[in-house]
Amino acid sequence: MQNFEFHNPTRILFGQGQIAALAKQVPAGAKVLMLYGGGSIKSNGVYEEVKAALSGHTVLEFGGIEPNPHYETLMQAVELARREQAGFLLAVGGGSVIDGTKFIAAAALYQGDAWDILSKGGKVIQAALPFGSVLTLPATGSEMNSASVITRHATQEKRGFMSRHVYPVFSVLDPAKTLTLPARQVGNGVVDAFVHVMEQYLTYPAQAPVQDRYAEGLLLTLIEEGPQALERPGDLAVRANVMWSATMALNGLIGVGVPQDWSTHMIGHELTALYGLDHAQTLAIVLPGIMQVKREAKRAKLLQYAERVWGLRDGSEDSRIDAAIDATRRFFEQMGVPSRLSGYGLDAGAIDAVVAALEAAGSVHLGEHHDIGSAATRAALTLSL
Repeated sequence: MQNFEFHNPTRILFGQGQIAALAKQVPAGAKVLMLYGGGSIKSNGVYEEVKAALSGHTVLEFGGIEPNPHYETLMQAVELARREQAGFLLAVGGGSVIDGTKFIAAAALYQGDAWDILSKGGKVIQAALPFGSVLTLPATGSEMNSASVITRHATQEKRGFMSRHVYPVFSVLDPAKTLTLPARQVGNGVVDAFVHVMEQYLTYPAQAPVQDRYAEGLLLTLIEEGPQALERPGDLAVRANVMWSATMALNGLIGVGVPQDWSTHMIGHELTALYGLDHAQTLAIVLPGIMQVKREAKRAKLLQYAERVWGLRDGSEDSRIDAAIDATRRFFEQMGVPSRLSGYGLDAGAIDAVVAALEAAGSVHLGEHHDIGSAATRAALTLSL
């Protein structure tokens, strides 16, 4: 196991009715800027609950943060936060709203060109406004980590950053608020969480059985609970398990002391930036191809994954690896997320565009061994035509 330092300062308030606790979590006297997306929180009751909980505070609002939040939109919120001297931000929504709020929190106090935050991966951040979140869509884990991904719509660039300054102070997770989610968002959320785990797990053995067993437990839970969330949309216990799995998938715990990949995400980001695919849809396309192309480098963990997660113990090593990759693809399809480019009306021309975008961004040494370049990317995507 590699050396590591682990600190996660985010307080989690999990369960029904926890939105009411906002009154105690937001600092007294703070001017709050509430941020949200397209307005679904106004139709499912979350907006009213949040406003009631914050009735003792001055609350400003900024809506319209997009899925894959746009830099241009977020800069409008930055100007509002600066102009009104907001002292606390509150993200109400899914991972995109929370990601956007992280950027706003940092950019509001940054004195230079705010694009520096993204172009330099967060290294320029010295401070950020404090913020909390009310999660309505379990998927990204952004509610309990220090990472964010933002799209600059004008240039079709999608960039991520990390900083210890942008951990949420707290996050409210009420699974009851996910019961009205459309099936597409439920499926996307489960696939997103699953691939988050895989990016930290499917590399090479690092003598870290604790992290491996945590990761495998999360994968098994998502495989068991994910389809039930589609089949029984009113089952609160299922939604609770999906929600907590998504948070645990990317709060840092399973990634400490082990190598990590993240090539699937980097390639997927370009598919989203170029063609507007949902984030999880890109992951479902890319991961099976990466598993196949890098099967030799990942052989030991692929065999472990095949046995422990899918129960594949019979046959040759290669046949078990093939079966595990097929099972992964079938699971994504079962969650209603097509795993091939053709499922989104894309052909080989999309592969050329993605490879070109990665080359332009300098993203040609991806993966745990930094050996996933243009050829491997092209091969992985070709396998998912």
